[in-house]
Amino acid sequence: MNLNILVLPGDGIGTEVTREAVKVLRRVVRKSDHSLKLTEGLLGGIAIHKTGSPLPDETVRLASEADATLMGAVGLPEFDHAPPEKRPEKGLLGIRKVLGVYANLRPVRAYPALLDSSPLKNDRVAGTDMIIVRELTGGIYYGTPRGIEENGSETRAINTMVYTRAEIERVAQMAFHLARGRRKKVTSVDKSNVLENSQLWRRVVTEIAREFPDVALDHMLVDNCAMQLILTPLRFDVVLTENMFGDILSDEGAVLAGSIGMLPSASIGDRKPSGAWVGLYEPVHGSAPDIAGQNKANPLGAIGSVAALLEYSFGLKQEAAAVNAAVEAVLCSGKVTADLKPPGRPATTEEVGEAVCAAI
Repeated sequence: MNLNILVLPGDGIGTEVTREAVKVLRRVVRKSDHSLKLTEGLLGGIAIHKTGSPLPDETVRLASEADATLMGAVGLPEFDHAPPEKRPEKGLLGIRKVLGVYANLRPVRAYPALLDSSPLKNDRVAGTDMIIVRELTGGIYYGTPRGIEENGSETRAINTMVYTRAEIERVAQMAFHLARGRRKKVTSVDKSNVLENSQLWRRVVTEIAREFPDVALDHMLVDNCAMQLILTPLRFDVVLTENMFGDILSDEGAVLAGSIGMLPSASIGDRKPSGAWVGLYEPVHGSAPDIAGQNKANPLGAIGSVAALLEYSFGLKQEAAAVNAAVEAVLCSGKVTADLKPPGRPATTEEVGEAVCAAI
């Protein structure tokens, strides 16, 4: 198979973890007798520095031509007070919209070797294995009208939460299809006791569930879900929710996994003419400028994103499994970065990447 992949290292530790993820990608492709074409582009703060835009036209073109896109992280403190259209995060939202990726898949797994890394008791976390399916192109992050209306003491800010039936249907179908290959359970999360938006969400998800009689569906309010993820994480298989709720809940999953540096993600859209699913792959963590350039960042979330890229965009399940098995082997060896609290000297970002390559 020919794999045409765009790499967007981004800002801060994004460049460091992406470098190791690309090493792993090259390794597994070389061992599997596929061919690989890699192109690098600009996104986020570095793109603003070099082009004036967080999402340059050239990056849009490259992403449209690639079969899949592997990203680092975006964001720099110097842009914290910039207007929204001049922030690095605008580039991330923009490329998601350009590619039409509408389902963000965030696996949360408690590896046995990392149980002590979680602040929760081992018996509460052990066995956790879920995927959070977050709708990615609708909701309050994209709804209009939005903005700040300046008027002295009457100044007000407006954000609008909007979903259409079609947007809910397609992400719900993705969640139910995933559940069929797992433990056959979907938990749909909303705030239907308060929001009309969530009332439509619950109604449409219930209708889609009838197309999947072999998959169990339950509904949960988002505040209760935030509590149950900590109290009873083993009850969850596939968690389906809208954009903002998914953004918050999936970061909570870092407590179960032991570190936010462990969490990969896959953002999936429709199929390309080549047959590959449109996909945008990135670790969940941010750019962490406080440790950037120090070779301290955990690259395993980025490396896990490579496994997701191989599986979801190209259907290469054996190659994806090889990457995941190598990650688990490295975790068992204790050769991990400081965030995972190793018993001895913490490994560097580069050492972890090299260890995963050696284990493939």
